[in-house]
Order: sequence, then structure tokens, then C-alpha cells
Amino acid sequence: MKIIIKGLKENDFIIDENDSLARKLAMLVEGHTTIGVQSALRKYGYTEQRYYQLLKAYQEGGALALIDKKSGSEKQPVRTKEVVNQIIRLRFLDPFASTEVISQKLNQIGHKVSIRSVERTITEYGLQKKRMF
Repeated sequence: MKIIIKGLKENDFIIDENDSLARKLAMLVEGHTTIGVQSALRKYGYTEQRYYQLLKAYQEGGALALIDKKSGSEKQPVRTKEVVNQIIRLRFLDPFASTEVISQKLNQIGHKVSIRSVERTITEYGLQKKRMF
């Protein structure tokens, strides 16, 4: 679906609704200069709160501040497939090794893994020691 901004002498400006940056910028321009905030909100499907968040972002950082950013952590996961396989391997080689020892061995070979990550992996794969009373 296309979003149309009415222009002079039938020269309409068409925006693809999948173009997030263009939609946001057009909404701000129209809301601020021509059709008003409430009409722009209805036309573009944003809330008033989001409109003012975008307006503030635009005023502080320009159009680049309106670009959608990836959500989630920027950190790379510590428990990669290779690390998980190493934890399982070390657990099978020595079932009585503590999580501290496994974590230390992984750190020695270059994988920075916390004791808690080792515990979590062992629990997820059901590799806990069986206690005998």
C-alpha cells in the first residue's frame, strides 16, 4: 500500500508504507507543517506518544535518529555451540568434576565462560551428578 502526500498541481508524493524511515519523516513533516499532529497520527498509524518520541529524536539527531535499530543485546553469546559441546565433553570425561573445574579448563583453552554458564548448560542437558545417600 502506498502513502500519498498531496502536492501542488496534482504532483503527489508517494511513499511506500514498508519504508519505515520515509514514513516516519513524512509523518513528522506533515504533522508539523500541513495537516496537523492528530491527522498525521491517523494517517500514519502512530500514537501521539510515539510521534513526540520520533520528533524529539529527529530534533536531536536528524533523520539518522529515525532509522530502526536492531533490538536485543549487542554482546555475542558466551555459550556458543562449540562451548556447549566442550562442556558436555568435559562432563563425560570426568562426571565428578565440579562446574568450577570445568569453567577453569574452558578458560585455559581460551573460552571465557562463567561458572554459572557451565551450571546452566549441565542442567539444560541433564548432566547433573546423581547423589547417593
